[in-house]
Amino acid sequence: MIPNFPELKPAELSDRDEVQRYLDRFPPEICELTFANIYIWRHWERPRLTRIYGNLGVLCQPPAEPAYFLEPVGDNRLEETVEACLSLAPRLSRVSESFLEKVRLPHQIKEDRDNFDYVYLTAELAALQGKKYDGKRNLIKKFEKNYRAEIRPLTEPDLAGCLELVERWEAESPEENRVADDLTRAASTAIREALFNFSALELGGMVAIIDDRVQGFCLGEALNPQTVVVHVELANRQIAGLHQYMNRECARTIWKEFVYVNREQDAGIPGLRRSKLSYQPHRLVKKFDIYH
Repeated sequence: MIPNFPELKPAELSDRDEVQRYLDRFPPEICELTFANIYIWRHWERPRLTRIYGNLGVLCQPPAEPAYFLEPVGDNRLEETVEACLSLAPRLSRVSESFLEKVRLPHQIKEDRDNFDYVYLTAELAALQGKKYDGKRNLIKKFEKNYRAEIRPLTEPDLAGCLELVERWEAESPEENRVADDLTRAASTAIREALFNFSALELGGMVAIIDDRVQGFCLGEALNPQTVVVHVELANRQIAGLHQYMNRECARTIWKEFVYVNREQDAGIPGLRRSKLSYQPHRLVKKFDIYH
């Protein structure tokens, strides 16, 4: 059971149902606020859970930045809840505009562009219509001409092949994506945790099989009733057009029930930012830091 503030407990798989009750009652819009995201990144973010005036609080203590609370999940005494968070950590981070609109705070608030979420219309990702998507369609045509892929919902028997692809992805990671070696390893660990706990976390996904080998996969879940959040998108970089093909097919199939696809942030990585912007996001979910 999640303790009351100021007591905290490390996030564990057994906390999922209790955390999910909060998220079901107060559906989030930022990618960080799913139990799966909190859990798979626990080795890096070291999240600890608490209840503050009946709201859910998540304290993160990553090694590469100051400790922070995520925005509280709930609607009870929010200004006092923020003050309680700031009594224990120097800031709240990844705070959405919609949360800021609920509270009046005397604190310094700073925009955090590197953590903005990219949100797309599912129908646009599925259709890729218009000149702005010419490059994507051309890459997909090239892929379909050169490869015969089986793409289907990811199931337990596919996990070993996905893990083997992660190992190849690590070995071939471009230098610009290596913001820090520790963070690169943390991302690999998070992907592995998502795969190891695929069923327990109730994740969904797709897998691309080419010549009896996993060459791409994605993992995601409902963020709120209208939005799916994609936590992992991985494809063999040597296969031109595979990533674009998978992105389109996921929008056409497993994500089609959602209006929006949240593909998380770019972390300030130039290549990742270019890639996410090239898909013409419907909007960016702005996030902010709140300081003393």
